Amino acid sequence: MATKKTSFRGLGAKFLDGAEPLIRILIYASGWSAIIFVAAIFYFIFQEAWPILPRVNWGDFFFTNDWVPVPAEGNEATYGAKSMMYGTFAVTIFSMIIAVPLGLGAAIYISEFATGKVKETFKILIELLAAIPSIVWGFIGLVVLNPIIQSVFGVPVGVNLLNGSIVVAFMAVPLIVSISEDALRAVPDSYREAALALGASKWEIVYRVLFPAAKNGLLAACMLGVGRAVGETMAVLMATGNGMVIPENFANPAILLDKVRTLTATIVSELPDSVHGGDHYRMLFVIGIVLLIFSVVINVTSDIIVKGIKGDQKNA
Repeated sequence: MATKKTSFRGLGAKFLDGAEPLIRILIYASGWSAIIFVAAIFYFIFQEAWPILPRVNWGDFFFTNDWVPVPAEGNEATYGAKSMMYGTFAVTIFSMIIAVPLGLGAAIYISEFATGKVKETFKILIELLAAIPSIVWGFIGLVVLNPIIQSVFGVPVGVNLLNGSIVVAFMAVPLIVSISEDALRAVPDSYREAALALGASKWEIVYRVLFPAAKNGLLAACMLGVGRAVGETMAVLMATGNGMVIPENFANPAILLDKVRTLTATIVSELPDSVHGGDHYRMLFVIGIVLLIFSVVINVTSDIIVKGIKGDQKNA
């Protein structure tokens, strides 16, 4: 029996040795696949938008509010995306105001205060929350939050910026919780033990020890939440009212009750009705380019901030 086991092991080792070049190629291909896929996405979007890019009036696109892709006969189409960019930024900002405190608070509780079955139950619930489809969140905004906002604020329609921000916030919370909890748990227990030995309370350990030690991971979690908010589509389309409105007074809290329209919602609502290869079709891909640029800026900014924090820590 020992001889058979040895022979089987020898065959396995010979097989792995012979397959090593193929395995190495597969590993390299897996590593490069992400870069290839991203490059392919950029190529596809730029290819579809390229015929109209030289004719785009970028001043009108960024600074006017007239989006009329299919005008009445005798009029020219206009493509002003100012209100859509406002809607995208407004939903992102207000949703993060809600999601970041909730996400960090939940991560702190799961990591430092919950124990045993309670901790495992919360982890499972957070994972289930992340698995809820976007369209279901849209239904929640439309059917549940809509009447609540109507009754609380006395408005005729409850699908607006506030509704969309709440929905997107709850969609971003599981991502923030998961990454933040991992960042907090990655802090060595020796840090906690040293703080306890000095007489620190649980809350003092959290904000004096864990937050400074895990701030790279916490920042990454928040930035990924921002990326999720910027790219959200169906839930935002259903919950924000899809209205192209820019408020006159941004300091007025009533802007939360205005209907807004995001860049992603515009693409998903208008692309099926646009003529393939037409100007309207091409301009929707121009919006896609703008969204890609936003995503790149968010990721590069977060990377610069995280590297800056790491540099400060090394210097300290």
